Amino acid sequence: MEILLSPTAWLVAFGIFLARTVNITLDTLRFMLSLRGKRSLSWILGFIESVIFVVVIGSVLNNLENPLNIIGYSAGFATGNVLGMMIEKRLAIGYIHFSIISRNKSTEIADALREAGYGVTEIPARGKESSFMLVDSRVRRKQADEVETLVLSVDPEAFITAEEVTPRRSGIWRP
Repeated sequence: MEILLSPTAWLVAFGIFLARTVNITLDTLRFMLSLRGKRSLSWILGFIESVIFVVVIGSVLNNLENPLNIIGYSAGFATGNVLGMMIEKRLAIGYIHFSIISRNKSTEIADALREAGYGVTEIPARGKESSFMLVDSRVRRKQADEVETLVLSVDPEAFITAEEVTPRRSGIWRP
């Protein structure tokens, strides 16, 4: 019980928490960058992440009698996951493919997107009850919220789906 009251024990556990948070944040970012083909940056993050991991796990295993170290390690893992996801979402690296269905305003949506500088393809489609134009657009992830807002301003009832894509050839990609 004395170990739990020691300022040093709390400080070490907090250091483990911080290091593990950084470690897992880097791991999350590395994984996302790997999926997007960013090899060099993934390698660098993986190297740094591994060094931190070895140091942190060594600290925990060399002092298992302090439960604060295990708590700090576990809390750092959980916090790093969330923090990594938040940072990755903010970086928004990559591209999104939007499929937009509007019962009555497909042309207006396509025109609004084109006017805003986005590449758009209109595809004739037929659903259960009617025919319509499917509006197809691929944009940078950083622009996804802007595109969705624009579409909904034209038709608040539009059906929108989005999925991440990897571009293979040129096209219209708004800077």
